[in-house]
Amino acid sequence: MKTLLVVLLVLCAVSAFGQTAGSISSQVQVLRLPEHPEHATVHSMAVEQPIVGGTGPETYAYAQGERPLWEFGAVAQGPSLGDVARAYRKEKLTGKKAEITLEEQGTSTKR
Repeated sequence: MKTLLVVLLVLCAVSAFGQTAGSISSQVQVLRLPEHPEHATVHSMAVEQPIVGGTGPETYAYAQGERPLWEFGAVAQGPSLGDVARAYRKEKLTGKKAEITLEEQGTSTKR
């Protein structure tokens, strides 16, 4: 019991000291925002820098026009939507049915 009382006394003393020891000053400090006097003045544009890499605009090519479809290769044809629906319906009809059907809460019937 004495040990518990001593530990409690030490914890209370430490917490009281922690509240009074001032690591942060309680004096009011004025907020000073930095000024940027040249923010809205007129000045020259920056030097052009390529995004794609290299040293200038000659490192990439630009063209307009249409490419023929045969350049893109054959288009893969999947099953039609109707075929998928028919297969799903057939699978649903031939699939395994539930053996127990709940009609009302707490009662069940076997099929």
